[in-house]
Parts: sequence; structure tokens; C-alpha cells
Amino acid sequence: MAEDTTSNSKFQTHIEIKAPPPPPPPPPPPTPPPPPFTSDLADTTLNQRRISFFGSRSRRRTGDTWIISVFVIFHVVAFFATMFVNDCWTNSHQDCALKVLGRLSFQPLSENPLLGPSSSTLGEMGALQRRFLTEYHQTWRLFAFPCLHAGAIHLVINLCSVIFIGVLLEQEFGPFRIGVLYILSAFVGTLVAALFVKNSPVVGSSGALYGLIGAMLSVLIRNWKIYTNKFESLASLFFVSMINFVLGLLPYVDNFSNIGGFISGFLLGFVLLFSPQLSEVAQNKAGLFEYGVKDSIKSKLKQKLDKPVLRSFSLLLFGLM
Repeated sequence: MAEDTTSNSKFQTHIEIKAPPPPPPPPPPPTPPPPPFTSDLADTTLNQRRISFFGSRSRRRTGDTWIISVFVIFHVVAFFATMFVNDCWTNSHQDCALKVLGRLSFQPLSENPLLGPSSSTLGEMGALQRRFLTEYHQTWRLFAFPCLHAGAIHLVINLCSVIFIGVLLEQEFGPFRIGVLYILSAFVGTLVAALFVKNSPVVGSSGALYGLIGAMLSVLIRNWKIYTNKFESLASLFFVSMINFVLGLLPYVDNFSNIGGFISGFLLGFVLLFSPQLSEVAQNKAGLFEYGVKDSIKSKLKQKLDKPVLRSFSLLLFGLM
């Protein structure tokens, strides 16, 4: 009997029952949708942007300022050409200011307090005079007028102001838009000056400068909520404007072109400078139009800041000018 039990045990089948695997973990809860881009979110985002009109320029790229550099060099060359044509030694009996400059020396201060050429030379180079426009119909003067300066003092103050404002705008909005704005403002300023020109020769290179000032003011107004030191910036613009306006009260300098250039630049600022170029900037830096905005909301902020109706209305007003 024991032998049968032993033999039977050899043929017994061992069945192993494995425990069922544990159930998979439940899926994670769905990610809640992002909140809608409401005005509150926009205001919060705008508050996170740190923008200063006049601050550190350490993040600037020098290659972004070539159009302003071209304008500055052009004006300097035009002034030297004017002084070369003037030749004070021959037209003033050698009674010149800074005689060491030779042919480039200036007219006597009693004649031109801005250290520049004579009135006849300005007229020869393209200054505006009523009789040249009404009697001789010399329309080419409308193009020469914004290229001339009444003297070295006028040249230095004007170009320093152009560099101060134009470089900042060009680095943010690019050379093409600033170049177009500069040229159109200069031309509109010339047309306004032609309406009030008298018989004495005047030049109006500051019209383009006032176009840049008007454009910067429009940018400041348009993006008022995202700027710091707004009132300091307004004070700086006012200071630059007043210096050049007082300069326009001196002989041979026209102020009407400044008014026309400012109005055109202000309107064109709403048309052309509607979306500043966003770039990656360290949070602790401060400079003109400094942004601390994530790329995920860049397009939404552009939509908020970009107002097509305002641009269209400004373009219409500019066309009516």
C-alpha cells in the first residue's frame, strides 16, 4: 500500500496558481485649461514688464543704428560742402571767425551768430526764400531745405538730439520704419515751412528731429501702462524740444518746419511704430522699451497693444495734411 502511494506521488501534477497582477494606476487628472486672456491678465502681465525710456544701453546692438548714422554723416558732409562753397576769406574781406580753418572759416558773428555761412551762400545751396518759390518756381529747394544747417552750433545741437532720440527708436523698431518716418517728417516740415516762408533765407533740418520727437511721444502715449519713469521721459523730450525751438528763433533757422515735422512724426508714430520688437532681456537690466515677457503671451500682448483703428485714423490724418 505504501508502495502504491509512493508511485502515485511521482505522477502527481504540481499546479502553481499565480496571483493576478495589480490593476494599473488611475490616469492623472486632466490639466485644467489656461485662463482666458482677460484685461485683468493683460494688466498683470503688463505690470510684470519693466520698461524704461532712458536707461542702460548695455543690451543694444550697434548694428541696429546704421540708418541714423547715415543721416548724421550726410548732414555733416552737407555742412562741410556749404562752408567750402561759402569761402569766408573771399566774401568777407578776411573778417572771419576761426580764421585757422582757412576756407572753412565762419562768417563774422555779427552776420551769423551760429558760426555758419553767409545768407547768400545759404540761398545758393537751397535755403527757402519766397521769391525763389513764387517767382522762379525752384521746387528743388524743397528737397535741399531739410539738408542744410545755419551754422556749426545748429549742426551740433541738432545732430546730438537726433542721435539721442533716433538711436533709441531705431534699436527698437528697426532702420526701415525709422528711416521712412525721418524722411517723411522732414518733407512735411518743409511743406509747412514753405507756406510761411519770407524773403530772408531759412533752413529747416530740425523738422526731421521733431518728427522723431513726435514719434517717441506717440509711442509713450500708446504704451503708457507698460513704461516706468514716464514723467522723466516727458521732461527729457520737452527739454530737447525747447532747446531746438529756441535755436529756431535765431537767424536763418525756421521753426515752422519743426511744427510740421512734429505733427507728422506724432501721427506716423501711431501708424508705423505699433509693435516694439521684443527681445530676450535680463530682468535686472533697464533700458528703453525693456521687456520681461514670456514668449507664450507675446502674440496676445501684441494684439492688445496693436490697435488697427488708431493706426488707420492716424494714417488718415497724415494723408489729409
